[in-house]
Amino acid sequence: MHVIRLEDKFAQFTDHWNPRVIGELNDQHLKIARVQGEFIWHNHAAEDELFMVVKGQLLIDFRDGTTAELNPGELLVVPRGTDHRPHSAAETWILMIEPKSTVNTGDQAASERTRTHLEQI
Repeated sequence: MHVIRLEDKFAQFTDHWNPRVIGELNDQHLKIARVQGEFIWHNHAAEDELFMVVKGQLLIDFRDGTTAELNPGELLVVPRGTDHRPHSAAETWILMIEPKSTVNTGDQAASERTRTHLEQI
């Protein structure tokens, strides 16, 4: 057992939209990522996805025209099968909790943004 200090983990990389695994909980990965700009529309047919903002602001668009706004200390669970598109105007630090099988681009796995082999830090 060891304490995970998020600030130290985020200091180990600077690229965007490239999640890193920082821990495991049962069959879940704890992932962090720096994000900025717009991600792609996608969904996860078999997995719910939790987003928590550590620093900055994350917006998540949904196909019904609504947008969720997450600020530091706030989180949102996107239910499986829900089309969504995360984006942020300025660099934002996020924590995600999701099944180990979750691919970041979901049903759009052929995207150039797809990461299938995640670095553990």
